[in-house]
Amino acid sequence: MRRVATKLGELDCQVVDALPPGAEPELAIVLCHGYGAPATDLVPLATELMMLRQELARRARFVFPAAPLSLMELGMPSGRAWFHLPMELLMGRQRDWETYAQAVPEGLVAARRAVMSAVSALSAATKLPYGRIVLGGFSQGSMVTTDVALRLEESPAGLCILSGTLIAREEWKARASSRQSLPVFQGHGRYDDILPFQAAERLHELLKEAGLPVEFVPFDGPHTIAPEELEKLAAFLASRLEAR
Repeated sequence: MRRVATKLGELDCQVVDALPPGAEPELAIVLCHGYGAPATDLVPLATELMMLRQELARRARFVFPAAPLSLMELGMPSGRAWFHLPMELLMGRQRDWETYAQAVPEGLVAARRAVMSAVSALSAATKLPYGRIVLGGFSQGSMVTTDVALRLEESPAGLCILSGTLIAREEWKARASSRQSLPVFQGHGRYDDILPFQAAERLHELLKEAGLPVEFVPFDGPHTIAPEELEKLAAFLASRLEAR
């Protein structure tokens, strides 16, 4: 197992793989962490996913970008964010996710640019087209990668939405119809008290209505990544290896 810290585009990244010496990856998997998490929060997923599906260890490379914004001023020295959240949301005074879904969050454009720069640099470094790169993440990380996946000049190999939610509704709806070949894995806890399950269902409906093939995995749990979800995610990623 190799783990290397490097910079791709605008973002510091952790790159993990177990490829045989001299081998190049057939698939790259980019997973972005959630709001308030440390930059390395999702890195252990690489080992877990490779243990679940050995072909990922032999043929794939995992990339974990660090969000560009520090949350030091909010008392989280190691916390990072893709874009800042309204204070009323952080304080629990606003939980109207239906209204929030309509808005384009301030800072999303900058986050999109940063992730796109990393994906472009990754493609150049590995000589993999976007169609051999899976994008995804957890919570806020999945919001940014969903936005990017719907905007890249070429559809990525897949999109993984782990406990994410719907934002920029009209923009996503307009762009989703041009991504009907994009396979999507979406998992969400029924008892999520951070990003409600009902909001995830609305995102699922938007993508399905646009014609995207979505594997929706609900589980009995909170705002987390459940073991049964991880198993199905590993199978989804393994299937992306065989797609051409």
